[in-house]
Amino acid sequence: MSDIDARLAELAGQAGVDVHWRDANDRPQRVSAPTLRAVLEALGLACSNADDIAASLERLRRERAGTQLPRLQVADAGLPFRVPPATASRRWRIDDPHGQPVGEGTVPAGECSLRAPVAPGYYRLLLGGEECTLAAAPRRAFGVGDIAHAQRPWGVAVQLASLRRPGDGGIGDFTALEQCARAAAARGADALAISPVHALFAAAPERYSPYAPSSRLFLNPLYVDPGRVGGAAALRTVADAHNLRQELAELEWLDLIDWPRAARARMTLLHALFEWSSADSTLTRALCAFRREQGEALERHARFEALQVHFRAHGTPGGWQAWPTEYHDPASPAVATFAREHGREVAFHAFLQWLAQRGLEDAQHTARASGMAIGLISDLAVGTDPGGSQAWSHHGEVLHGLSVGAPPDLLNRNGQDWGLTTFSPRGLERSGYAGYLAMLRTALAHAGGVRIDHVLGLKRLWLVPHGFGATEGAYVRYPLDDMLRLLAIESHHYRAVVIGEDLGTVPADFRQRLAAAGALGIRVLWFERAADRGFIAPAHWSSEAMATTSTHDVPTVAGWWSGRDIEWRARTGLAEPGVDEAAERAMDRERLWRALCASGAAQDAGGSPDENRPPSPEDVAPVAIAAAGHVARAPAPLVVIPAEDLLALPEQPNLPGPTDAMHPNWRRRLPESAAALFDGPVAQACCGAVAAARGVS
Repeated sequence: MSDIDARLAELAGQAGVDVHWRDANDRPQRVSAPTLRAVLEALGLACSNADDIAASLERLRRERAGTQLPRLQVADAGLPFRVPPATASRRWRIDDPHGQPVGEGTVPAGECSLRAPVAPGYYRLLLGGEECTLAAAPRRAFGVGDIAHAQRPWGVAVQLASLRRPGDGGIGDFTALEQCARAAAARGADALAISPVHALFAAAPERYSPYAPSSRLFLNPLYVDPGRVGGAAALRTVADAHNLRQELAELEWLDLIDWPRAARARMTLLHALFEWSSADSTLTRALCAFRREQGEALERHARFEALQVHFRAHGTPGGWQAWPTEYHDPASPAVATFAREHGREVAFHAFLQWLAQRGLEDAQHTARASGMAIGLISDLAVGTDPGGSQAWSHHGEVLHGLSVGAPPDLLNRNGQDWGLTTFSPRGLERSGYAGYLAMLRTALAHAGGVRIDHVLGLKRLWLVPHGFGATEGAYVRYPLDDMLRLLAIESHHYRAVVIGEDLGTVPADFRQRLAAAGALGIRVLWFERAADRGFIAPAHWSSEAMATTSTHDVPTVAGWWSGRDIEWRARTGLAEPGVDEAAERAMDRERLWRALCASGAAQDAGGSPDENRPPSPEDVAPVAIAAAGHVARAPAPLVVIPAEDLLALPEQPNLPGPTDAMHPNWRRRLPESAAALFDGPVAQACCGAVAAARGVS
């Protein structure tokens, strides 16, 4: 290794970029020098020559020396935390959110620690002539055990867009979500986990993946029920005025969501209702109050949406990077001029966010009022589109020139580049975690829990430089401890449980760290296998993780049992060459059935099953019922069963990898209306099996 390469590796290590890592086969790997340079440059650390590297190392040294208070000081409640040292004594005071002192004194010269308040929360720290916000974190996040009257709770998971109700126009909405919450609560469920409701792109309805949003700070207005704006009569009038009745009826009965058509129809209705509501002074005042409360963040998002609609209409598709340069800065005079000249369009997109927040709030209120102890569990995507609202509005907080992905593993030998950006670790600290906190608060404001997708991203992310292959990335470390502390504060504030998606290959100690922080992991039936390929008895599953039969990315119980997933992999080119998956599945069916019989779940599903004679691949109902009861026997604090498994449906919502032309990802609709979703015999039996196993009367 040359001297400059050694210094480059030193800089990478100091900047939180792992030069060495171990792959899925536990083999040591080393990141190449070109990748290290690209990653470091994207993090704002020059490294093209020896002088650049020396200057960047000195810059990091000064930053770590900590001669000034950070914007946000994060600490454990009641324990000491570090403050910048000084050669003279300094007065200090800590004020609560109401401005009342909770402690004060003097830090002697040379000393560099204070003690955080015992009560968790946010405070104002004044030290000498400086001040900052102090976050005092509880030991653990809010958990299922903190919920009164929640005894071994269970819940249902749904893809919000897949829900049906009469008159929905082809897309599930917050009104259907309310109906689903009532129906699930009536079966004894305490939680309703939903797919991400992040803001997508109003101008690009063909981009509908919930895990590739424009912003995680705002909501998807396509989930707004237009009928809740002015009532059924106003909606009929508007639909007739735009000749949409037939279109809406056709969209409603489709088995697969036609996102572009349904989105155009819904946005047409919402825009007309916005103009109609402008004559209502009460609604106008309420919208104005909402905009004042949300402040600059909402205005920037609304301006982004209006700008993208404008530029797309004038032949400039894509993200903000394709706009004229003067519009790249949300605080530029050009953007301000546009906002003045297109005030109605900007107001319309603010109006949509107001309606979306009201809709989600009503759904959570309905869930809790129906008897759910937890209610909605929101879903937090791992990143956002680099051309979206959040990257444009909060430029200094997110990564540029790097994409989030995954290194090669046993399932994907070519690695993955998800084309998403996320927070910059350096940007997080510079901004006082402002974007991270805003994101958490959006996710928790109207929910009783949150699922964090790819929760390993709080510790490290595989980042791929633009123009490089997915295998040519590097792991970049994140401030895990501080991010978990802030998550704990927010979870207690909103009384919301935290679930971290920790599937796949994770560092050996990571799950223990999550559990210590009070965050549940996730255990999936398909992955709870022993060395001999047998299925682990539910009694031996983790007591520190949520348990489930499947997820949106893996086969449903019915799909797995029938081999539908094998058919899809063969059709889409994902089948592993030289492997007889059908023969392997036949043996796995026997293994699963033996496990279901051993746990007692198969017997409870009805009849007197023979563990040596599993049902045929076509006979999926008894397997779905037994699998639900089997998983519910786990010592997990929370069990969540996807609606697809409660209904014994063969198709999974998403098949990672193929495009929509090959597999209808995020387009499938459930066969029954939300209000009657669990009324069928299989759903009733599944819900009954879960409730009985959880001891719910």
